[in-house]
Amino acid sequence: MRWRKRGHVYAPDGSLPWAHRYAFPPTPLRLDDQTLRIYVGLCDKSTVARIGYVDVRADDPGRIVRVSRRPVLDIGEPGCFDDNGVVPTRVLPVGDQLYLYYVGFQLGTKVPYFQFVGLAISSDGGETFVRDRRTPVLERSDTEPVNRTAAYVSRDDDGFHIYYSGGDRWTDYDGKRLPVYNLRTLDSPDGKSWGGEGRVCIDFASDDEHVIGRPWLLPGAEPLRMLYSIRTRSDDDYRIGMAVSWDGVAWERRDDEVGIDPSDDGWEGGAVAYASAVEHGERIYLFYVGRGRGTTGFGYAELESW
Repeated sequence: MRWRKRGHVYAPDGSLPWAHRYAFPPTPLRLDDQTLRIYVGLCDKSTVARIGYVDVRADDPGRIVRVSRRPVLDIGEPGCFDDNGVVPTRVLPVGDQLYLYYVGFQLGTKVPYFQFVGLAISSDGGETFVRDRRTPVLERSDTEPVNRTAAYVSRDDDGFHIYYSGGDRWTDYDGKRLPVYNLRTLDSPDGKSWGGEGRVCIDFASDDEHVIGRPWLLPGAEPLRMLYSIRTRSDDDYRIGMAVSWDGVAWERRDDEVGIDPSDDGWEGGAVAYASAVEHGERIYLFYVGRGRGTTGFGYAELESW
């Protein structure tokens, strides 16, 4: 594949106390023929994220139409799995509602934090979301007691399908505490009841890798192509990888074919991560963040060739 970078789109200017910095991970929804809505986690000065959005022109995603003035989803109640931050990973139309799958953060004592997937539902076109429950839809399992995160959910005649990051530990490297999780998959009849333990579908390529996160299926690809973010022990930031599959079950990593690498300077600053994609007519746009996992906001690229 080959992507043409189109530039930086958005980073908060600090004027809103709940949206002081960061904008990640960009999660697109096609509102209509004219507008794309990009949901993001926006952080206050304590780095606690709440979910808002940036509306952009569908024919020119570098042009901002509107930015939310208040969160569409706030943090959870004290003691809940999402009481220290929420960020979006997938918004899926289901009937006349929108299902928002999001990551909830909770601080730990012996590990820095926990991450689990929650579900909130909108009945007003995505202006506000209400939690389906106060507990995760991907709760702990025996092999995933620490992280079940970064969900991408799709739907077809057979039901709902989820790709997500799961892991059971943290590791120490050069004085840093690092989470360890790879990509897994499950099925559900209703998008709410997943249960069980996920099947590993994309594993680490080397001992240096410790995170494979934020999966996203590219629209219109044959065979199937999944993007994801790779983090290594030797490099504290991310790059984007890709795998292909003919059945959505067995995946082959082809990271060298992803077609987008980080620029060393500017807002990317040597990193690209948290990719998502959306179709507009014959175009496919890629939204992604640069250095610091969203500290500089997000930008976009356009697919030139498969």
